[in-house]
Amino acid sequence: MRERRVKCLSQAGFHDMAYVEWGDPANPRVLVCVHGLTRCGRDFDFLAQALAGDYRVVCPDVVGRGASAWLANKALYGLPQYCADMTALLARLDVEAVDWLGTSMGGLIGMTLAAQPNTPIARLILNDVGPVLSAGAIGRIGEYVGMMPRFADAAQGEAWLRIVLAPFGALGDAQWRHIAVHSLRRAGDGMWELRYDPGIAEPFRAAMRAEGGAQDVVLWPLYDAIRCPTLVVRGALSDLLSAATAAEMATRGPCARTVEVAGVGHAPTFMDETQVGVVRDFLLG
Repeated sequence: MRERRVKCLSQAGFHDMAYVEWGDPANPRVLVCVHGLTRCGRDFDFLAQALAGDYRVVCPDVVGRGASAWLANKALYGLPQYCADMTALLARLDVEAVDWLGTSMGGLIGMTLAAQPNTPIARLILNDVGPVLSAGAIGRIGEYVGMMPRFADAAQGEAWLRIVLAPFGALGDAQWRHIAVHSLRRAGDGMWELRYDPGIAEPFRAAMRAEGGAQDVVLWPLYDAIRCPTLVVRGALSDLLSAATAAEMATRGPCARTVEVAGVGHAPTFMDETQVGVVRDFLLG
């Protein structure tokens, strides 16, 4: 694993985006894995290790998360900035095309890029996200995003993460510990806190207020413009991506292949061999 950074540009100037890279740096076959709203690129460590023999796997921390910089202007946290940053990353990688795996927000970024003319995305994996985002899930996420609890120690923080991220499914102690290590940081006063900018919630909540509360987000025109081979992975208990939407995704746009993961909500973590196998089969089968 190699830790790297790339400079990206916003209206307020340059900022650093951190990413980790696995596998042969000269491998022209590249898989970019992008995380969800409050998560980080280290969520994909298990998947990246499993695929590093076949792929150069690149896992960025979207700006405002993980080891990346925070934006001074919180209003810029949104898809236009995220897509611009990812374009800078793709230029750094110096390859003609990449495969893309995106969880939730990372899937929305991938959909946006894949729908563009002359896109560099060759194959797309959407992890528990699609062109209809349910109002219930948006409301649930709005209840905790940007709320920054503080913890006396890392164990207390891990216990909180196990509750909030329970939809991830039945993970083992080592897996929860991995999530906690990369989700928490120690503050200057010795307390522990979450490792993302609470300001990412500002545009999220502003959009909710403008709509009069959480409402379904519908992005079918974006999805219908995608032409590359696409896989949709859905948690069988997901409240963000409905079974009906996943089924419709199989019949329009790129006519995605769909797989459902039993016992998991929002979202599958690709931390076990069965889930990793779903990705491997699509990319290498």
